[in-house]
Amino acid sequence: MGHGHAHGPVTASGPPRRRLAVVLVLTLGVLAAEVVGAVVSGSLALLADAGHMATDAAGIALALGAVTLAQRPARGRRTFGWQRAEILAAVANGLLLLGVAGYVVVEAVRRVGHPPDVASGPMLAIALVGLVVNLVGLAVLHRGRDRSLAVRGAYLEVLADALGSVAVVVAAVVIATTGWTPADTVASLAIGCLVVPRAWHLLREALDVLLEAAPRDVDMAQVRAHILGVDGVLDVHDLHAWTITSGLPVLSAHVVVSDAVLADGHGGRVLDALCACLGDHFDVEHCTFQLEAEAHAGHEAPVHD
Repeated sequence: MGHGHAHGPVTASGPPRRRLAVVLVLTLGVLAAEVVGAVVSGSLALLADAGHMATDAAGIALALGAVTLAQRPARGRRTFGWQRAEILAAVANGLLLLGVAGYVVVEAVRRVGHPPDVASGPMLAIALVGLVVNLVGLAVLHRGRDRSLAVRGAYLEVLADALGSVAVVVAAVVIATTGWTPADTVASLAIGCLVVPRAWHLLREALDVLLEAAPRDVDMAQVRAHILGVDGVLDVHDLHAWTITSGLPVLSAHVVVSDAVLADGHGGRVLDALCACLGDHFDVEHCTFQLEAEAHAGHEAPVHD
């Protein structure tokens, strides 16, 4: 029996901390401008977007702290270091987004039938500035969104902000041209409805990681078939795949091999073939295999599959 490990360090690709820091500064600047603009104009939509910006700033700060912790080396009891901190930050971001969406929707419903006076000029100017800054933030985070769940959460938050800014711009134009102030309330509801599905999607992805579900792009039936297809392999059990953090899927399995393979000392060849198979076909570079003789099955614990 033995263990096989695919080559390469057990670390996720380095998240773009500098990009997150740049977007955080931009977000805080727009937040301050929108709060002032909401007070001056009396716009709920602008205040809703400012609230959304506030949670985004908190979420991006969480993501920045998490990806910094995730790069700390493994030591002591934390054999994978702090890499799960990124996933916890993604959960926090998702909950923040849901909270803001709920507040905006409730406040908008309260204003139905009682729309306040809104100064469309300041509202439009601030919303346009926010939109431009959000587009810059999206460009900064675009490249890193597929490599880190925390960065993806920040990207989705900035995207929702950009869509919210568009809604505020449209509402301001409608109020300026027609005087129909309920457009502000409609824009607020639109912002809330835009945030909810993105927050839920982010939460679901993060919870899948915390529950150690198999990565979405890894078909366990195909993995089992590929392992069984390696020459000398008779069976496989205790097959598990999960994700430590974004970009770091891992896999372990007990592999039953023929007595001839073990007798001839070819276990290393089988291990190399298994690791190459999983790395090439499923992009799972960190694999651990326990090779077992046919007779060992009778000694396995009854909970093993």
